[in-house]
Amino acid sequence: MPIALDATYSLGRNLSGIGVYSREIMHGLARAHPNQEFLFCYRPHRFLASYRESIPANAVRRLLAGAPPGDLFHALNQRVDARAPKTICTFHDLFVMTSEYSSPEFRARFIEQAKLAAERSDLIIAVSRFTAAQVQSLLAVPSERIRVIHHGVRIAEPVKTAREKLILFVGAVQKRKNLSGLARAFSGQLSGELSGWKLTIAGALNGYGGEEEVKAIDACTRRTDIEILGYVSAEQLESLYRRASIFAFPSLDEGFGMPVLEAMAHGVPVITSNRSSLPEVAGDAALLVDPLEVDSIAAALARLASDAALRADLARRGLERARQFSWESAVEKTWQVYNEIR
Repeated sequence: MPIALDATYSLGRNLSGIGVYSREIMHGLARAHPNQEFLFCYRPHRFLASYRESIPANAVRRLLAGAPPGDLFHALNQRVDARAPKTICTFHDLFVMTSEYSSPEFRARFIEQAKLAAERSDLIIAVSRFTAAQVQSLLAVPSERIRVIHHGVRIAEPVKTAREKLILFVGAVQKRKNLSGLARAFSGQLSGELSGWKLTIAGALNGYGGEEEVKAIDACTRRTDIEILGYVSAEQLESLYRRASIFAFPSLDEGFGMPVLEAMAHGVPVITSNRSSLPEVAGDAALLVDPLEVDSIAAALARLASDAALRADLARRGLERARQFSWESAVEKTWQVYNEIR
């Protein structure tokens, strides 16, 4: 029986978190189960583009329009336009439903799509316990239909690169990411502890509320020490992770928080929020802050900047934490979910 997956989000070199997840699951399943046939399904606007990339020998391209092909369909990004005989859907986050992090029009479309995906799925994969709880409470899905499978991460190859006095943030510039709070913390009363340090923000500039965030950053007293790079290539991002001495991610809401794991996998000590999924991902390997309190963020930045031993300890613990999240494990657990309903 062929297994169909929504491959729409897997195309391109520099992928979003959902794109990385899609590609790792699709290609990981094909490698792990070479005798199984997989159907990589692309929505019409991406189907022709899919031919620019190779697919595994045991996979076949299919157009995703209407009912999915095959008997078992895995929707990799909480969208199910039509049911298959057996349907599994991955939910990444539901922050659009809980806070003002999008336009009213987008929110209405998102809620309708999420409700339909939940109704049309036999089983749901949630990428964190936090997201699973939201699927249960916001979409009225019983816990018996939800399976939690965390994302994975690739541990970076060790390279001797000198760490700089660089605080790094990675993610789209948008209201939810709380970059204005991070910039104010970097520029505030404790900024003397951060003398000689730079704050670098790497991520696309087109997120919801991004313009307001940039304006708030521009008003900071240490604006000359803050660099907003916009979207960066995978190669540039790799260099930033290797040069940074602190990774700061005080996001207001995350369904998982992949950049936290990526920073840990590169040996960068992490500061992140004490809310949503982030404590679940970070464990005891990061400094947790209240993202709504600028002083909390500032104190963590000053503490970590002034304590090399603490940075080394968090870097070590972060690597240990990252090793607990492998894509191979995510792939195998996903296969187990398939077997529940096949």
